[in-house]
Amino acid sequence: MATNKILVIDDSRVIRKTVRDMLPEGDFEVIEAKDGLEGIEFVEKEHPALIMLDFILPKMSGWDVFQQIQAHPEFQKIPLVLMSGKKEEVTSKISEPFEYFEFIEKPFDRVVLAEAIRVAMTKARKARPRIVEIPGSISMGSEQQVSSDEIAHLQAQLTQSQAQIVEIKATTSNEIQELQAQLLAANQSQQVEVMELAAKFEAFQQTKNTENQATIQKVIQLETEVDTLKKQLGQLIVLIKKKLT
Repeated sequence: MATNKILVIDDSRVIRKTVRDMLPEGDFEVIEAKDGLEGIEFVEKEHPALIMLDFILPKMSGWDVFQQIQAHPEFQKIPLVLMSGKKEEVTSKISEPFEYFEFIEKPFDRVVLAEAIRVAMTKARKARPRIVEIPGSISMGSEQQVSSDEIAHLQAQLTQSQAQIVEIKATTSNEIQELQAQLLAANQSQQVEVMELAAKFEAFQQTKNTENQATIQKVIQLETEVDTLKKQLGQLIVLIKKKLT
């Protein structure tokens, strides 16, 4: 009879079956969740002894599931093995070293899985700092309730932060509008400059065309004059020859 429940949250049926086949038969009851939302429901309902969580999931991402688990003092204590085909998908959200959970990169074998589970169990036993949770029932761990004065102070800080966010958004919006206006003016100025250059180029082409036509006319005139001189020279030579004979 199974003594421990292992929750495998992964949208891949192959991965879920692979994990099930790699675990020692009869020692574990494997519960499978095909998306993040179903995974969170099983965590709350089944209280598993181990969670294996894929980082990229439908309906609710593995990152969101991870955050909900870490925000709950009871669920924090459950050994967690995070899985992903690319480690950078995890490190883009969670910086190394992974202090309270273990990570394995897909695909993995039975030896890697067994070692990851062992390390995850060790890390889950590590003591964690108490963190004030907002919003909802604000508490510090499970032993000490925050006083009403502290709650009021935190709410005041939250209100002030929200006001600062609104102010920053307004300032940023004004700056964006100003930059957009400057960009529009710059584009219009560039368009005017391009049009002026195009007009100058067209005028230059027209001038060159006129000059070329004038040059062609001069060449034609010179060729005509040369032909006339050749004829006159030929006539003169004939006349000279007649006088000599």
